[in-house]
Amino acid sequence: MARVLAIMYHDVVEGDAWDSSGFPGAAAASYKLSRAHFASHLEAVSRITPTIHTPVADQWDQRPGVFFTFDDGGASFFSPIAGMLEAHGWRGHFFITTDRIGTAGFLTREQLRELRRRGHVIGSHSCSHPTRMSHLTREQLRREWIESKRTLEEILGAPVTAASVPGGYYSGTVGATAEEAGFRTLFHSEPTSAVGACGQCRLVGRYVVRRDSAPELSASLAAGRVAPRLQQWANWKVKKAAKLLAGDLYLRWRGKLLGK
Repeated sequence: MARVLAIMYHDVVEGDAWDSSGFPGAAAASYKLSRAHFASHLEAVSRITPTIHTPVADQWDQRPGVFFTFDDGGASFFSPIAGMLEAHGWRGHFFITTDRIGTAGFLTREQLRELRRRGHVIGSHSCSHPTRMSHLTREQLRREWIESKRTLEEILGAPVTAASVPGGYYSGTVGATAEEAGFRTLFHSEPTSAVGACGQCRLVGRYVVRRDSAPELSASLAAGRVAPRLQQWANWKVKKAAKLLAGDLYLRWRGKLLGK
């Protein structure tokens, strides 16, 4: 199948107000960028790939391009992220934790409608953002996907066919239940440019940007350079093994480390 480049961001905040958008806490903050830092990332991408194509997941085409994806559903998707992307002529894929819509630090229903009107893709990031999604029962997974899709379609008045997996916990059952729910593009966190499939659903990996990531990383990823992709792939394999072997201990250890 085709190969694509998808980059995963989260929230963008003013200064160091990490809890002002999206989920609070040190773990979530490790994936958030300040507005100035995000601007430097976008500028770096525009310098290295000035004619970048940002595909739309539900209107898949064969042209090579870069997916800018944003997880969780924080209020910063509406401002400043959407406008900063639009200034470069780009659009984003915004994945929403639907139980948080309208709560402090998260998008409102009207903001979701406005983002879609402006050409951005709105997708599901589950209902509740489970800590370990791959450990849910099949019925629990079906609820997460079906109810989040129903909520977004009711708000937008349009089909929602894209989703992303919370927390990097993908499994075959996670993919199968997303496909059964009617999603046709599912983004996960494995750093790969290869597009897989689960029934009628495309499976798209992503390369992650964290708070301490240099602007050159986003630029290199968007340009398709091999070295940073291989580095993320190697790191992912180690992290995946740690999650599998340590289970909840991994999460507790990570929380303590970030808390310091």
